[in-house]
Order: sequence, then structure tokens, then C-alpha cells
Amino acid sequence: MLLNRAERMVARRYLMPGKGEGFIFVVAGISLGAVMLGVAALIIVMSVMNGFRAELFDKVVGLNGHAIVQGLGGRLENWRPILEQARRTPGVTSASALIEQPLMATHDGRAEAILLRGMPREQIADNPTVREGLMMGSLDAVRPGTDNVAIGSRLAELLGLGVGDSITIWSPQGRTTPFGTVPRIVDYRVAAIVEVGVYEFDKAFVIMPIEEAQSFLMIGDAIGMIEVQTADPDRVDEIVAPLEPLVAGRAVINDWRSINSALFEALQVERVVMFVVLSIIILVAAFNILSSLIMMVRAKHRDIAILRTMGASRAGLMKVFMTVGVTIGVLGIVAGLILGALGIVFRQPVVDFVQRMTGQELWDPSVRVLTQLPARTDPVEVVAIVLMALVLTFLATLFPAWRAAKTDPVQVLRYE
Repeated sequence: MLLNRAERMVARRYLMPGKGEGFIFVVAGISLGAVMLGVAALIIVMSVMNGFRAELFDKVVGLNGHAIVQGLGGRLENWRPILEQARRTPGVTSASALIEQPLMATHDGRAEAILLRGMPREQIADNPTVREGLMMGSLDAVRPGTDNVAIGSRLAELLGLGVGDSITIWSPQGRTTPFGTVPRIVDYRVAAIVEVGVYEFDKAFVIMPIEEAQSFLMIGDAIGMIEVQTADPDRVDEIVAPLEPLVAGRAVINDWRSINSALFEALQVERVVMFVVLSIIILVAAFNILSSLIMMVRAKHRDIAILRTMGASRAGLMKVFMTVGVTIGVLGIVAGLILGALGIVFRQPVVDFVQRMTGQELWDPSVRVLTQLPARTDPVEVVAIVLMALVLTFLATLFPAWRAAKTDPVQVLRYE
């Protein structure tokens, strides 16, 4: 939409408020602000939704892997050949033995349900999720033969534990006596406190070497499952498919999608719904641009008639008013991008400030799983938002520009 010099001058003049046109300028400003808020809201919300999903995926998969080979009945015997085959499978980056068992833990009269995780020594020290979440103590101290464990930060708060304190773990699988089964109760020393950022894990998990877990649970050389990491999480079902004949009748293979299907599907539906709902803000802004341009055409009908008598073409007038409307939209989009970027950068301080001012906890980790408000901006989504705003703005200019071009100078100037 190229404008000649005269058309650019007229468009620039119409963008500035004239005498008695303050109301039209205010409406145009409101339209610009509405576009800005709509674009910013979409960028911030979609970035937070993307960040929430990505952060949750990283945390959950960082602890449970992309797939698990789960032994039937919670126990996998003769697991080493399966582990070796998994490590040799193309597309598998790592595989390790794992034990998970829900139990009970006590300290100083307090009791909490826990999830006991028995992991190989090297996995405890090298797991990025565990290592990066270390708050106190040392993971190097969690090794076989030491009775040392690492616990979640929320569990430490609930039981009042610190590094060096003793945690008592109860297992219903104990010794059999003439009076029944006596629970197995063992004291362990807390050597490290870890916060992975997922509330459900932080308030429950207790990590110990896999040898200690086997001894405590009295399962001999058996394990609970094999954790598998792959090069491409989206193709995990194809990558682990060769393992299925080997484990048939002994174990089942579940990937991260089947384990957390309800959660990730709910997040995907929420993303789509939020995008549609917030897009209505931009649609309303487009209607505001439409109304402001219609009022401008009505206010400028005499000027339009004079321009027509001076030789301005209908197409030229359409381009003038379309340029005015699109300019308002572009300025709103640019302002929305800046506001959205600032909102993403300062999202957590804003949440903290509102919480302090209102006294209400807006980001309860027990409800929202993660302990911090995450964000991850997708450039493709940002481009889609900008294009959508531009298209709606452009469409909103067509009718007012057409009305301006249809102005009959004879009828307008007859009584002037």
C-alpha cells in the first residue's frame, strides 16, 4: 500500500488531532491502548503457559525419565539384561535402575507420607535436576554403606529436619513373628536437602543409594523399574519399542505421555482456550479502530469532498484512511510487544508485590505444582499474535476507507 507524497501528508495530518476533534483522538488512543493490552496479554499468558509446560516437563522427566520399564507387581527380577539392552537401543541416551516405594517417615513426633527413591550412586550425583536443586548438605555423602539420604525441601519443612538430623522410615514389609508382621523401622541421617521445584516431589521424596533401598525393602537383587532417557521425547514410543518383546510378561513400558497424560492434555486445552479468549481483546480493539475511523470520516467529510474536487482518487482516499487505521494498530502492537517483554521479565516481582499488597498467596505451589512462575516465549507464537493483530486491524479499516472513498463531493459541498 504505497502512498504518494500528498497522500502521506494527508494521512499524517489525520493522525494528529485537529480543532474540535479531541474526542476522535481520545477514541483512537483508546484503540491503540486496547491493541497494546491485547498483544501484551496474549504474549505474557502464552509465554507463562509455555514456560509452565516446559518447566513441568523438565522437572518431571528429569526425575522419572522419558520412559520406564515397570516390573509387574512393582518388582523386576533379573533386570540386568534388560538394562544392557536398553542402553544399546538406538535413540536411548541413558538407562538406569530405579526403586520407588511409597512409605511413611517420622521425626520428633511428626509423620509424613514419603516416596522412597533408590537410585544408583552415579545417578544421585550426576542427575541435573537433583544436582541443580541442592540447597544444603552434600550429595557426595549419599553413598552405599553410610545410611545417608537426601530429602525434599518441603518434606524437610514438614518434619522440621535439617542436615545432620535423623529421619525414621517405616516399611510395612518387616519380620514375620508369631504375633504377625512387625514393620521395619530404620533411622537414616539427612545428608542433603534438595528442591527440584515440583511441590509434589519436594514434599515427599527421600533419595538413597539403590543398594540401601534393596536392603531396607528386603527385595534382594530386584528393582522396581528401569528409567530410560531418549534423544527425542516426542518419539519415545518408537525408540523403546524394541524392548517390548524382551520384557513381555515381566514388565510394562510406559512413556512420559501415558504417565502424565491427563496433566499435559489439560495444559494443552488450557493454552488453546486462553489464546482464544484473550484474542477477543484484540478483536475488541479492532472494533475500536473501526468506530474511531468511522467518526473520523464523518468529521472529515468536508475535507474529503474538497480533496475529491482537487483530483484525489477514490483509491487514494481509501489508502489514506487505511494507513491511519493500520498505523494506530502498528503502534499498539509495538507498544504491546514492549509491555509484554517487560511483563515477562518482571513477572515474579509483580506476583510478589501483589501478594504483599493483598496478603493473598497468588502462586500456591501446592496447587500450581511449581514453586516459581515460569515463562518461555515462543517466537513463532509471537509472530502469529502480531500477524493476527495486523490482519484484524487491516480488516477494521476497510469499511471506513470505503465509506470515505464513496463520498460524493457534490452532495457534501452543495450547502457549504
